[in-house]
Amino acid sequence: MQTNFTEEQLKDAGTARANQILRSCVHCGFCTATCPTYQVLGDELDSPRGRIYLIKDMLENERVPDKKTVKHIDRCLSCLACMTTCPSGVHYMHLVDHARDYIEKHYDRPWHDKALRWLLARILPYPGRFRLALLAAKIGKPLRGILPDARLRAMLDMAPDRIPPVSRNDDPQSFAPKAERRMRVALMTGCAQKALNTDINDATIRLLTRLGCEVVVAKGAGCCGALTHHMGKTGESHATAAKNIRAWTDEMDGEGLDAIVINTSGCGTTVKDYGHMFAQDALADDAARVAGIALDISELLTRLEIPEGETKGLRVAYHAACSLQHGQKVKTAPKDLLKRAGFEVVEPADSHLCCGSAGTYNLMQPEISAKLKDRKVRTLEAKKPEVIAAGNIGCMMQIGSGTEVPVVHTVELLDWATGGPKPRSLT
Repeated sequence: MQTNFTEEQLKDAGTARANQILRSCVHCGFCTATCPTYQVLGDELDSPRGRIYLIKDMLENERVPDKKTVKHIDRCLSCLACMTTCPSGVHYMHLVDHARDYIEKHYDRPWHDKALRWLLARILPYPGRFRLALLAAKIGKPLRGILPDARLRAMLDMAPDRIPPVSRNDDPQSFAPKAERRMRVALMTGCAQKALNTDINDATIRLLTRLGCEVVVAKGAGCCGALTHHMGKTGESHATAAKNIRAWTDEMDGEGLDAIVINTSGCGTTVKDYGHMFAQDALADDAARVAGIALDISELLTRLEIPEGETKGLRVAYHAACSLQHGQKVKTAPKDLLKRAGFEVVEPADSHLCCGSAGTYNLMQPEISAKLKDRKVRTLEAKKPEVIAAGNIGCMMQIGSGTEVPVVHTVELLDWATGGPKPRSLT
């Protein structure tokens, strides 16, 4: 794609990166075949190719974003299926993230949109606040029918039937290995996950210590920054990400770390991109170091080689989270691990398509999200599974709200198969 940025414009690192990405696009349209929003809406401007044209026009002309452009950029899930499909290697993730940052700085949203985005940014990354919000949502559910905004109704729907008690395993500390020590790893405990499902981190710690890892929960680490990053709130996202970088480099420079393990794939995609996010920052070198040892839990378990298990007689439908299969290019490891542990693993049709969760997407775009959820649940249930496994808390909540089939994290099944307790959802 031909671009016409001026030399002055290209002095901005974000614009220079956008120019590189735009120039790599050849308009082929392969991305439209795998874009969930294009599949649902059928609008060229709701495809990656269409959004690329809108972003190019907005950035080149340095214009104030109009309502039309913002609408179509907001509708993007950032599922990154287009990046898996693209034959030209267009790095759409960096492009749309820059566009969102530009929109946040130059577009005056309606007051109710600004209020909702402000509220989500002040609640979701903070487990304590999020717990209180979930409790309030449970109390407010009887009022759902009178709420005029579908986004507010979606926020009430997000509240689980059971809000788990705080797990003290999420506090800063170190867990000694139960077998001969093989690695020292830092576990990212996250933010929203600590309020929604404490079983995931608990299972991860049990499994890793059983396999010979010392597991460290680093003091000062918390939200990865993804939730605010994808809203274009760059300052806020970088502030929380910087805390992680400092916390983990303290451990790396202290007793040392072999890996930073992440069991929420949306967070993993962001942490692995810290090198790019902080390329122009004083933390650039440390950010690159952190990104360089960040691993999804399935990647680490593959290296550790979990023991082969006997056949469990349990049919597991594996849901591939977009942030894992498209964002991190981790596709076979979770399935291979489940099979090795003794589970029968099946995959739904169109496994490359998003379930509609996508961070805050199910709260900001509930109508589109609901259509994608319904499609995903239908394809999963068509496999007649006894349990559904996924590697991302957002996907688990989204799919779980549309099916009676139990939904668990992959690591919960692997923990159970190697001596841990049966996942709560299966009891």
